[in-house]
Amino acid sequence: MSETSARPLSLVVADFAAGLRYGDVPSAVVDQAKMLIVDALGIAYASTTFSFATSAAAALQSFGGGDQPVIGLPLRLGLRDAAMMNGLLIHGLDYDDTHLAGVVHVSATALPTAMGVAAARHRSGRDLLLGYILAVEVAGRIGAAAAGGFHRAGFHPTGVAGAFGCAVAAARLDNLAADGIATAQGFAGSLASGTMEFTERGAWTKRAHAGWAVVCGITAAAFAREGFVSPAEVYEGRFGLFRTHLPESESADLEAMTRDLGEQWQIPEVAVKLYPSCHFTHAFVDAALELQRRESLRADDIDTVTCLIHRDAVPVVCEPRARKLVPQSDYEAKFSLPFVVASTFVHGRFSLNELSDEALGDPHVLALASRITDSDDPLSGYPHAYSGEVIVRTTSGRELRHREQINRGAVERPISVADVVDKFVANVELAGIGEREAQRIVDAVLSLDRLDDAADFSLLMAGTARTPA
Repeated sequence: MSETSARPLSLVVADFAAGLRYGDVPSAVVDQAKMLIVDALGIAYASTTFSFATSAAAALQSFGGGDQPVIGLPLRLGLRDAAMMNGLLIHGLDYDDTHLAGVVHVSATALPTAMGVAAARHRSGRDLLLGYILAVEVAGRIGAAAAGGFHRAGFHPTGVAGAFGCAVAAARLDNLAADGIATAQGFAGSLASGTMEFTERGAWTKRAHAGWAVVCGITAAAFAREGFVSPAEVYEGRFGLFRTHLPESESADLEAMTRDLGEQWQIPEVAVKLYPSCHFTHAFVDAALELQRRESLRADDIDTVTCLIHRDAVPVVCEPRARKLVPQSDYEAKFSLPFVVASTFVHGRFSLNELSDEALGDPHVLALASRITDSDDPLSGYPHAYSGEVIVRTTSGRELRHREQINRGAVERPISVADVVDKFVANVELAGIGEREAQRIVDAVLSLDRLDDAADFSLLMAGTARTPA
């Protein structure tokens, strides 16, 4: 589609969303969607044990209560507030999945929207799944069309692209026709937001971007339902998304928004995280672990480390260098390539334990981090894959290197269902949920397409509620 196409992109997307039926979605896509939902729910439960959840819950409760449940917490809030809290919980540990080509955390926006609206409207489990899949489809395609440009302009793609996916899903779950779904997208264009400034000092704001995208989408659908007029060319227009949210020197691949809609699904493009840190660091964790395994390498044997990384990822996980070398919070550490790599070499793993207050001050980790530098990776597969290469120079003068061209979890290197379930179990255990209850949650997700009322699912997710830390 060219920029001079007669039909606005919002209408093309709306026609697809309005016409899509559950039976149109391949069973393999549905199965993978369920696994992504399991993963997202596990992270939400784990997040309830952290102080940011307490702060967010108090803020949202100050607006008054409601009848909508929150994942893993004894709260009842209004629809938008409950959905925002759920988005914040899923995205809160930066352990949630990523649509690689779009650089968008899709489940953190798609699932709270689908759960919230489907439950409030008493839609079926199939409707919930369809809404989730639509939200992933739209947000992933918007991110892919930008090809990393949102990051380069300083915008967080999850907050920006996610709002449009949520608007489409919410409008479809509200049974709006194609023109209403298009209107919802136009309205979302004036609400979508989220900047990358949090990377400077590890601020908490990124955690809220996913939840706010959900609020934007639900709000946009409500205005569209009431006939509120919004711009049709919200993506490609003179002041549309791709002209205002990309660097001036760049233009979007508009055809990526609609290319092979209904044939090339975006769910398989979503990678599950195996480590609780920025996805840009994951290939380096795997490379460090492989060097340790292959070379019996100890942290004390390392003189210096060079990480080859794509230049677009450098501002996110390598700069400003002084802050990255001595992160002052767990969130700063998640976005510090030197810290993540050093911690992996010192501890032989990278998990939530390596982000505790004690771990952040580990002198062995900080000393090694100071000897880790980065360099441009001319062979990187970014953004379709998050490549990484680690070059170690040992104290004895040896040079050791390992490259991960395609990160685990990408389409070409999928992880197993067992990997996802193991991660889920470990996460819900943090919230005090035992094996039996964990299996009950997994079974509920796997049987969503047989559920008559999605409200029952939302109640079950809050049924193991705990008091926030």
